[in-house]
Amino acid sequence: MRVCYFGSYNRNYSRNRVIIKGLKQNDVDVIECQDASIFWARCFKLFWKYLQTKKHDAIIVGAQGHANVLIAWFLSRVFNRRLVFDPFISLYDTAVFDRKEVDRKSMKAKYYYYLDKISCKLADVVIADTKQHAKYFSKGFAIPKEKIKVIYIGADDGVFYPREVSRQNNKCIVEFHGSFVPLQGVPYIIKAAKILEKENIIFKIIGKGQTYGEVLKLSKGLKVKNVSFLGWVNYENLPNYIAEADVCLGIFGDTEKAKRVIPNKAFEILAMRKPLITSDSSAVREVLTHEENTLLCEMADPESLAEAILTLKDDEILRSKIAEKGYRLYKERFTPLKIGEEVKGIVEEIC
Repeated sequence: MRVCYFGSYNRNYSRNRVIIKGLKQNDVDVIECQDASIFWARCFKLFWKYLQTKKHDAIIVGAQGHANVLIAWFLSRVFNRRLVFDPFISLYDTAVFDRKEVDRKSMKAKYYYYLDKISCKLADVVIADTKQHAKYFSKGFAIPKEKIKVIYIGADDGVFYPREVSRQNNKCIVEFHGSFVPLQGVPYIIKAAKILEKENIIFKIIGKGQTYGEVLKLSKGLKVKNVSFLGWVNYENLPNYIAEADVCLGIFGDTEKAKRVIPNKAFEILAMRKPLITSDSSAVREVLTHEENTLLCEMADPESLAEAILTLKDDEILRSKIAEKGYRLYKERFTPLKIGEEVKGIVEEIC
């Protein structure tokens, strides 16, 4: 089998990285037709690159490639290929409701809405990252349920795997990494850190983004002394920060999108055999079980988060159990090999 991975996708982004690697591990020949130029130049370059590709069975438009679907659809119809689209996010929901960057009544909001809808309508199959996200796309954009297949994100086991690193202190280290967007709920982490200020716990916060200034202001206002803001770190070095941590954090925001997703970091933490704390949601419960392979807390609730962190800090047996069973779950279902096998199955089904 051969597929053409198509669009302006970021090759290093976890979603694309895992699927491409997984397909190759399942003996699928992956031809990459990628360009990230401005829109019109990109259309021309992608069209030209596609004409030079070998014969293949399907086109897969990579994550967040909504604007690339129209040209991919045209090519798929001209050359009689099946078209798979992995939106990964709703541009409309993310910009309007989650990040609140765009007014709901604006032309830009309408543009995002119809781009979401049309790109999904044109594809033969749409891939969603959770069942809850699949329901959102089906209901929100009138996409037939049977057209949407769920493929969880997974994590690259060539980057994220259990390892030992040297520790420079005996304090409990709590690690978070991610973009500072509302669904991440970083302000609630800062408030939890303040609650735990006298508990011999330090927080290492990796990343930046939309709410970064707000978070720094909050931390300064609360005079939090047990939090280190490390900014972005190199992707290759990120596993070392996870490895040295005693507890790793998922997402804690209270947006509707936060209820529909399982973040990249959750799978990365599982892959490194580290105990995960994240907020309770229907999406998370699709694959994770409280006190079995994760510890769940209330959304947007710093007291609940602080209590969960303290529970794992003081209970080494539970901490080890959650880490081990989380890792076992990852190996069973969320490695690139497993994810690639599922994507291959989708392509085989429609070709």
